[in-house]
Amino acid sequence: MTLPGPVASSVEKALEKYLGTSGSILSASPVGGGCINPSAKVVTESGSTFFLKWNPSSPPEMFGAEVDGLKTLKKPEALRVPEVIGTGGSGAHEDPGWLLMEFIPQGRPGPDYGSRLGRGLAALHSAVDMGSEPGFGWTRDNFIGSLNQSNDPCDDWPTFWRDSRLEPQLRMARDRGHFGGKGGKVLENLLSRLEEVMATAGEGGPALLHGDLWSGNFYPDSSGEPVLIDPAVYRGTGEVDLAMMELFGSFPMGFQEAYDEGRGIPPEYDAFRRDLYQLYYLLVHVNLFGGGYVGGSLSAARRVLKQF
Repeated sequence: MTLPGPVASSVEKALEKYLGTSGSILSASPVGGGCINPSAKVVTESGSTFFLKWNPSSPPEMFGAEVDGLKTLKKPEALRVPEVIGTGGSGAHEDPGWLLMEFIPQGRPGPDYGSRLGRGLAALHSAVDMGSEPGFGWTRDNFIGSLNQSNDPCDDWPTFWRDSRLEPQLRMARDRGHFGGKGGKVLENLLSRLEEVMATAGEGGPALLHGDLWSGNFYPDSSGEPVLIDPAVYRGTGEVDLAMMELFGSFPMGFQEAYDEGRGIPPEYDAFRRDLYQLYYLLVHVNLFGGGYVGGSLSAARRVLKQF
């Protein structure tokens, strides 16, 4: 495949600085899996391989936010995270934003893959150094898919979940013509009762979250070690990452037992909080992909309310 000219030129300069030798690109081949950015495996004349993604219409801060997330997840050394090599571009059509990283080939999960992922995620959620701001949220806003994700710090988890997660996505969805009538009233009812619904949520204090942990954002490397990619980092409760893992799939074998041993999964998660946290991602999908996710959003909200 052919890389955009400005991207290729800037990336070769970044590679030369990183490698200490020529960074000339010999080839670039497409890498599938993402729905927001084109991506490629880049091979240099020296035979080194790297992962590159770019976007000709991205917000200028999008890849910077991802770099922040990748470096944050890498710091505790709980799970493998690709090294960031460089980033650049303004996001304008003539100067696409780009992000260059270590290329980690996907391998096959071994028999202990799930348990390794469970132990690693529990350790990540327990990481002490989670940024300079206290409470829930993060030091900067970032993105969930291509949508802005507000991370204004907040001392109260239910307030954060309402004001920075559910309400903005519901407002956006309504602006796009969804959740009128009875459906909207279901979600309004849930939001009005969120203090009651989340009375015991977040009692363990903030956890460092990946933030977008669907099955496409973790995989085994060639040795079977779990790898995390494409984060939307903030401080929340670990149940949020668990809920996203289960939204379109299930935990890998051995994961739940290992995570529960390392950090614990409260009974409220199975009872109703899985649905409560999945609701955010379902609303995000409504705003990214349309009305096909409206029914799932309302079903999740009704299951939560049924417990109260």
